[in-house]
Amino acid sequence: MRLLHTSDWHLGRTLHRASLAGAQEAFVDHLVSVVVSERVDVVVVSGDVYDRAVPPLEAVARCESAFVRLRDAGAKVVVISGNHDSARRLGFGSALLDASGVFLRTSLARCAEPVVIDGVAFFAVPYLEPAAHGAVSHVAVLGEALARVRSVAPPVSVVLAHCWAAGGHATESERDITVGGVGSVPVSLFDGFTYAALGHLHGAQTLSESLRYSGSPLAYSFSEAHQVKGSWLVELGDAGLSSVTFVPAPVPRRLSTLRGTLAGVLGDASLAGQEADWLSVVLTDTARPEFAMERLTTRFPNVLVLAHEPEGVVRSADSYATRVAGRTDLEIGSAFVDHVRGTPASPAEVALLGEAVEATRLVRA
Repeated sequence: MRLLHTSDWHLGRTLHRASLAGAQEAFVDHLVSVVVSERVDVVVVSGDVYDRAVPPLEAVARCESAFVRLRDAGAKVVVISGNHDSARRLGFGSALLDASGVFLRTSLARCAEPVVIDGVAFFAVPYLEPAAHGAVSHVAVLGEALARVRSVAPPVSVVLAHCWAAGGHATESERDITVGGVGSVPVSLFDGFTYAALGHLHGAQTLSESLRYSGSPLAYSFSEAHQVKGSWLVELGDAGLSSVTFVPAPVPRRLSTLRGTLAGVLGDASLAGQEADWLSVVLTDTARPEFAMERLTTRFPNVLVLAHEPEGVVRSADSYATRVAGRTDLEIGSAFVDHVRGTPASPAEVALLGEAVEATRLVRA
């Protein structure tokens, strides 16, 4: 049997307000192509199908289309809910869908009921919120679920789970699932399974030969810019795990970070290859340049994040209350202009601020 392990689609998500709908559709095209070319029998989706509990209608339509296309390409589909999904919404109609070859599993109650496909047992353990199940930790609730599974699992079995396993590396775009400061679970919970298809962490990772994260299909934050996205193609034989191969996903648009003065960034010929990238730009000019975004996008039309970090300027670590103690309203306003722009307010600007401060006093009076 061949299975394709994927997760964390986050349908409906944007990247700093830039639509990812086309990129997510391209990923579905890619999955269908892999199913056909590699003769994949089962596609597993290890949670976070959607980006939020109540997804936009276009995300729901894209999800339905993806499941239908994968099934029509010849694969069965096994899906669990993640911490971003609404388990009840995603699991609606699951009993009816089983007959179509799409198996949605979103509850603790069904995690020990195997989905048997061509003689291989798939156990689908969705994200389990400890408080919702009367548990004090992720270790407790997931440990209980996997104990149920292990008690009925045959020698060749695949488990899906959505969690943070110890040793996995997180990025900025995963939602925090810690309880009492503890979010990870020991990898030993997955001992004995032929293959464990994990979801939640967005980077493809190998914790052991049989314990892996597929990661998200797209980069959902600039902290993921260096990651190679894709899925795991897993081959199972009569004796168990035969091979695991990484299948890279298409890159719709790279994510890059540029740093320098505005003039330096705009005039650097070596950056020609990044003009089409989604960009996070950090400007280091002493003073905040006027109309910086407008000027940047004349060359780099896909700037999503713009920050100003003047080089050589050390920001005070004192609290706001400490910094403004004993200062007049006008002094605070003038200091704010200096902080935001990087240069002191001019005499004319100070006079204008003074008029504004006086006007607020008259209103309060």
